[in-house]
Amino acid sequence: MPDLASPSPLPSPEQHLTIAVIDPSRARAAVLEEGLRTVEGARVVVIPDTVDLLDRLSALSPDVVVIHLESPSRDLLEQMFGVSRLVERPVAMFVDRSDVPMMQAAVDAGISAYVVDGLKAERIKPIIDIAILRFNAFARLQRELTEARSELADRKLIDRAKGILMTARGLSEDEAYRQMRRKAMNEKRKIVDIARAIVTAADLLG
Repeated sequence: MPDLASPSPLPSPEQHLTIAVIDPSRARAAVLEEGLRTVEGARVVVIPDTVDLLDRLSALSPDVVVIHLESPSRDLLEQMFGVSRLVERPVAMFVDRSDVPMMQAAVDAGISAYVVDGLKAERIKPIIDIAILRFNAFARLQRELTEARSELADRKLIDRAKGILMTARGLSEDEAYRQMRRKAMNEKRKIVDIARAIVTAADLLG
C-alpha cells in the first residue's frame, strides 16, 4: 500500500488505474463493472466480502476503491470508513440509504465520493473522476500544510540556536546567523542541521 502517513497524488482519471470493487452482491458488482468499462485501460478487481479486507487491499494496492453497500448497518459503515482512513486512496462509496450523521462520518473518514441511492452504470465514471480529483486536491493541501509546519519548526529551531550562540559568545543575532550559515556552507549541510546540532549540544550540556 502507499505510505499511510502522507498521501501521494494519483494519476489523472484518464490514465490507467487499478480499481478495487467491494460488493457482496455479484449482480450489483456487475453494474459497477459496467460503469467502469468506460474508464480506459482500467483493471477492475471485485472483492466479494470484507474478510481480511485490509490485507487483500494491501496485496492489490489499488489506485481507487469503490464500495457498494445495499442496506449497510452502522457497524459495517464504520468498518468501511476505517478502511478509507487507512488505505490513503480515493474511496467512492455507494449506499442505498443513509442519514446526516453517517454522511458527516463519511466526510470525517475522508470518503472522496459518497453517493446515496445513485448506483447507475452511466454515473459511475464521472463519480470516479471526481473522487480522484478531490483526493488529489486534498493530498496537495495536506502536503502544503505539512511543508508549512516543517518550515515553521525549522525557523523556531534556528531561532533557538541563534539565541544559544548569542548568549554563549556574546554575538548579535545577525552574527550568530552568519556563523551558522558559514558552518553550513563549509560542511555542505543545511543550516537547520547546524541549528539542530547546536540545540542538541546545549541540551546535553544542560
